[in-house]
Amino acid sequence: MQKLPSSSSCYVCGRENPISLKLEFYVNDDGNVVSEFCLEENYAGYPGMVHGGNIAAILDEIAGRALTTDDPNRFMVTSQLRVKYFKPVPTNMPLLAIGKAVKKRGRTAVGASEIRTKGGVVLASCEAFFVEVQDEFSNQDSLEESGWKVYPDD
Repeated sequence: MQKLPSSSSCYVCGRENPISLKLEFYVNDDGNVVSEFCLEENYAGYPGMVHGGNIAAILDEIAGRALTTDDPNRFMVTSQLRVKYFKPVPTNMPLLAIGKAVKKRGRTAVGASEIRTKGGVVLASCEAFFVEVQDEFSNQDSLEESGWKVYPDD
């Protein structure tokens, strides 16, 4: 699997952010983006359950990543996020997030994502709408200097 770049400061993938979820993203053989993760209790809302805001952040991030697998340095921002929560997402349990590209057209795109148990039970999903960031916000020359790069596996 191909590993995708991460940021030094991002809340979801930031390698140097002490409160980051520290997810790592890979492109699988189907062209989808996947991330295996386990969130500790400090990311909970109610005891034993991941806070809904953290769930939305993961779904948003991986749906967006699925739209840029052909160019990981193409940045898109969320314009709308539709999240469905089916079951509580447990803390301290290995989970899988999957992101899929649904549609790309010009500077806009639609992605979808899910968080599942290792047994395949879908706990939450989303449909996300994105718009490409203007060039002045994604200067390709300074990306690695800003901390956007592929970090070695832990």
